[in-house]
Amino acid sequence: QVQLVESGGGLVQAGGSLRLSCAASGSIFSINAMGWYRQAPGKQRELVATFTSGGSTNYADSVKGRFTISRDNAKNRVWLQMNSLKPEDTAVYYCNARLTPRGLYERDYWGQGTQVTVSS
Repeated sequence: QVQLVESGGGLVQAGGSLRLSCAASGSIFSINAMGWYRQAPGKQRELVATFTSGGSTNYADSVKGRFTISRDNAKNRVWLQMNSLKPEDTAVYYCNARLTPRGLYERDYWGQGTQVTVSS
């Protein structure tokens, strides 16, 4: 059974920083892409930052220059460093991994989500 567990959300003032962490565990054969999405109230879930299957990074225009995604492939972990936070960054942040469990087919997995609230 594969699980993604996030941590690091919270309440911060505008201009502050937070660091999110996500760990994938279970019987994993390979991780092909891993990253972060977010969903604000009344809005659709959107990409924030990901590592693609080719190993490159992809950021939403709204977070470029403020957020940095990093990873440790050996430990199946990914982090999101969020600086210069704005109230519009307030959302539930979800870790996503496109991975292949041992003996199964590739599919998307999601964490439970962690709330990030930025006050003005």
